Amino acid sequence: MKLRTIDDLDVARARVLVRADLNVPLADGSIGDDFRIRRSVPTITKLLERGAARVIVCSHLGRPKGEPDPRYRLGPVGTRLGELLDMEVPVVPLPPTELPETRVVLLENLRFHPGETTNDQGFARALADLADVYVDDAFGAVHRAHASVSAVAEMLPSAAGLLLVREVSALSKLLEAPEHPFVAVVGGAKVSDKLGVLSNLLRVADTLVIGGAMCFTFLRAQGHSTGTSLVEEERIDDCRLLLEQHGDRILLPSDVVIATEMKAGVQTEQVRIDAIPDDAAGYDIGKETSRAYVDAIRVAKTVLWNGPMGVFEIDEFASGTRAVAADVALGPAYSVVGGGDSVAALGEFGYTDKVDHVSTGGGAMLEFLEGKELPGLIPLRAGSGRDLEHTPRPPVT
Repeated sequence: MKLRTIDDLDVARARVLVRADLNVPLADGSIGDDFRIRRSVPTITKLLERGAARVIVCSHLGRPKGEPDPRYRLGPVGTRLGELLDMEVPVVPLPPTELPETRVVLLENLRFHPGETTNDQGFARALADLADVYVDDAFGAVHRAHASVSAVAEMLPSAAGLLLVREVSALSKLLEAPEHPFVAVVGGAKVSDKLGVLSNLLRVADTLVIGGAMCFTFLRAQGHSTGTSLVEEERIDDCRLLLEQHGDRILLPSDVVIATEMKAGVQTEQVRIDAIPDDAAGYDIGKETSRAYVDAIRVAKTVLWNGPMGVFEIDEFASGTRAVAADVALGPAYSVVGGGDSVAALGEFGYTDKVDHVSTGGGAMLEFLEGKELPGLIPLRAGSGRDLEHTPRPPVT
């Protein structure tokens, strides 16, 4: 997929509206992980270097219900962004009546306005009127038909930011031209969230490795008893069909770590998948399975990892995810990792900087890999959208 880029825009003396993804974990005014903020900096910096008169950054944070919520104010985000840019980044309320005289400003949480999530044209027009051109750098939001993502891009000359281009390039490579062997490692809780992704990946991947709680629905489809493990009964037939069609390319656990409760300090046991007792559940892949999965990853030339192998937040159930993280990060293959839990695991184990591409998108990554049309990308495609020629207006003072 070819997108228009910042290089296609004339941003000199222009006011640039940048849709960033600054949806970071925030608790009691403290940012838990600034990964997404740091990833937004290169695009803003490039726009400033190319002479943009002002960069107006906008983002959502959390899930406020269309009205201001003190828990989701962007003040701490603006402070951190200013530190990274080495300049003041004031946060201004919506709708802004006057912009401060700084080269970078951050609009308050977009989802404080009900028109954001309804893709309201009036709210989109209010945003568009602040700027001469629009840059979308929020890959984590491109699967949403929201005002700041979809409608604004149709109202202004628009292009993709550096991060968005990088995300689309990395994920497109997986679907269109991966170097083989291509191994896709998919985990997480619910198979229903990823059935479409699994089917689409099986068109191009040589091996599909399944972990996390979702493996138990597959194991039930094979006829195994799974105790109290999480199983989506309504998806057993779907899993059975995938196994019938692609069973020779799907790796499932041969052993698992079980316990009667999912909590720290609980007594655990490793058992074969045909020996899970009725009163216990599986919370991690076992050692034999870890070795098999690592063996598959080590011979790969391309690896995708999305979703943990177990409840890695609890040490008793972290070994499978730790083993996969290490080999994905340290192995020779071109590696792409995405999904909040997988990215968090990389950070916890110290491997974030060892991966070729760490995606900032969760749901957006899954929908892209499923092959869906993403509303935020459609107006940014080369040959689509508004005419890029424009005459920048004088800077706002």
